[in-house]
Amino acid sequence: MANVGIGWRQPHYGELLERRPTLGFVEVHSENFFGDGGAALAVLEGGREHYAVSLHGVGLALGSAAGIDPWHLDRLAALVQRIEPVRVSDHASFARAPLQEGQPAVHGADLLPIAFTPASLDIMVHNVEQVQQRLRRPIAVENLSAYLRWADDSLDEASFLNELARRSGCTLLLDLNNLVVNAINQGIDPVDAACRFVDAIDARHVTEIHLAGFNAQGPMVIDDHGSRVHEPVWQVFRHALRRLGARPTLIEWDTDIPSLDVLLDEAGAAHTLMAAATSQALA
Repeated sequence: MANVGIGWRQPHYGELLERRPTLGFVEVHSENFFGDGGAALAVLEGGREHYAVSLHGVGLALGSAAGIDPWHLDRLAALVQRIEPVRVSDHASFARAPLQEGQPAVHGADLLPIAFTPASLDIMVHNVEQVQQRLRRPIAVENLSAYLRWADDSLDEASFLNELARRSGCTLLLDLNNLVVNAINQGIDPVDAACRFVDAIDARHVTEIHLAGFNAQGPMVIDDHGSRVHEPVWQVFRHALRRLGARPTLIEWDTDIPSLDVLLDEAGAAHTLMAAATSQALA
């Protein structure tokens, strides 16, 4: 499974290192390893001896008008230097803002949706460039699962992300589950809407794909990463493979974490679809 990875979470730290299943990479949340030492960092360094590691962040808040938190960027830069990850990524979101004018910014501890406007694009380009200059590498920016939209949106999301990549030199992490969740919550056909988004993204910029499960038990669908990948997401993945070709693909599972074998089974399903798409392209 050269191009398929799984999210490596604490319940599977020991078992993964014991069994060492064949995987293209493992992905961890950057912020969990910001300490200068300790057991968690020792485990990550052990994993790095056997797997390529992708660092996926949830706290850079790249769309924040208040800018990037210097401490956060310092810790991320130190981790990148230590682990030498295959990719570094975070979200097209904001989280930092002052509670009152003139006060220091505080972090909202959430992935809040940005407005798709030229002004918001300028902010994000500036912040992404700052991060990349410090890390000395491009980062991948992920499309968000968003539960509201801003009234002053003037750009569609795909165009916004394409322009962000063009201007900043970043790459894109295409989360197909987020596309499906957003479409369902907007009351539109999720497969059609997500496939149209995939078609609108400049393929040159996409360096990773995320697959995950969602929770549809309430009045709103929640991107909880707590179940197997749903069929509409697999359908969009098939379309993405036809249009983009094989890209590094992650099975993302963060809540109600199952056995390692379940994650490997999902990764195997992604690998099978990827291999089939590659064979068809070569035929």
